[in-house]
Amino acid sequence: MKIAALIARIILGLIFVVFGLNGFLHFIPEPLPPGLAGQFLGAMIQSHYVLAVAAVQVAGGALLLANRYVPLALVLLGPVIVNIDLFHILMMPAGAQLAILVAIGWIVIFIQQREYLSCLFVQKT
Repeated sequence: MKIAALIARIILGLIFVVFGLNGFLHFIPEPLPPGLAGQFLGAMIQSHYVLAVAAVQVAGGALLLANRYVPLALVLLGPVIVNIDLFHILMMPAGAQLAILVAIGWIVIFIQQREYLSCLFVQKT
């Protein structure tokens, strides 16, 4: 499990750093998809919301690659992964393979780091 978590951490770190930097530098040219998915991405681009998401992706990916504050990186990237998965499942199923792979990688790392994240699941009275 340690090796699987190490591989998942490095792959996820690279994915999020590369795609997060692409949000700023646009070195992977990709036209907007047609339909509702394109309208959604167009609104995110015009409102510059995509820059905030890209910044979170770069920060989380860099933390994973540096192997520092990995639980924080998981907490930062969790909502981003949920939104990416929902986008691909509901609006653009064509690219869902990478999104599902990223979710599985996040779960593998989460299982390894669960002792540090267990405090998030404590119910306070």
